[in-house]
Amino acid sequence: MNFLAGFGAILLTFLAGTEIDKTVIKKHFWSSMSIGVVGFLAPYVAVLFYARYGVGWTWQQAQIAGISLSTTSVAVVYAVMIETGFNKTELGKIILAACFINDLGTVLALGVVFANFDYWLALFGAVTAAALWLLPRFAPWFFGKVGHRVSEPETKFTSLVLLGLGGMATIAGSEAVLPAYLVGMALPPALLADPELPHRMRIIAFSILTPFYFLKAGSLVDFHAVASAAGLIIIFLGVKMATKFIGILPLTRAFRFEAREACTRPC
Repeated sequence: MNFLAGFGAILLTFLAGTEIDKTVIKKHFWSSMSIGVVGFLAPYVAVLFYARYGVGWTWQQAQIAGISLSTTSVAVVYAVMIETGFNKTELGKIILAACFINDLGTVLALGVVFANFDYWLALFGAVTAAALWLLPRFAPWFFGKVGHRVSEPETKFTSLVLLGLGGMATIAGSEAVLPAYLVGMALPPALLADPELPHRMRIIAFSILTPFYFLKAGSLVDFHAVASAAGLIIIFLGVKMATKFIGILPLTRAFRFEAREACTRPC
C-alpha cells in the first residue's frame, strides 16, 4: 500500500505538471506567481503564529503546523479538473500553475526546516537538473523509436524516471513529488505527439493508484485524536481558509478576473 500510494501521488503530480501550458504561463506569469506565493505565505504565517502564540506549541511544532496547512493538494485539484474538463481551459491551467507555486513553497519550506544539507541533496539537485535538460531531447526520439507496443515502453520509461528521481529525493530528505512536477513540465512536447499516452497514464493513475493514495492518507488519521481535538482542528482549518481567501481574492480583482473566478480560485 505504501508503494502504490506513493507512486499514485507521484504519477498524479506528474500528470498535473503536463497540463501546464507554457504559453498560458507566459501570458499570465504575474497572476499565477503572485497567487501561488500568497496562497502559500498567508496560511503558513497565520497558522504558524496562531500555533506558537495562540495555542502555545513549541516553535518546531508551530512550523510543522504552518507548513502542513500552507499546501494545496495538486492531486485533488487535478482529479477534480479532469472530471469536469476544467483542465483544458485557460483558467484551469492558471490555477494548476498557481498550485505548483504554492506546493513548491511548501516543499522548499520542508527542505529548509527538515532536509539534511549534504552531498545527497547536492547529488539529487544535479541529477534532477540533468534529467530536466535531457528529457525534452531524448524522450521524443525514444518514444518515436519504440512506437506503439502492447508492452507500453513509453509508460515504463516515464515511470522509471519518476521513481528514480523520487527515490533520490527520498534519500536526500526532499519530497518525491517535486521532481515529478518538474518532469511533467519538461515532457509535454513528447506527450503532445501522442495524446493517447497521457490518457493511458491517467487510466492507470485513477483506476489503480489513486484509491491507494487516499486509503493511505485516511489510514494515517487517528479517529480518537480527531475527536479529542475537533475544536482546534476546526480553528486551524478556518485560519487556513480565511487567510488564503483574504490573501488571494484582492489579487484576482487586481488582475481583473471575473467575480465567479475570483471567488472559486482560492478554494
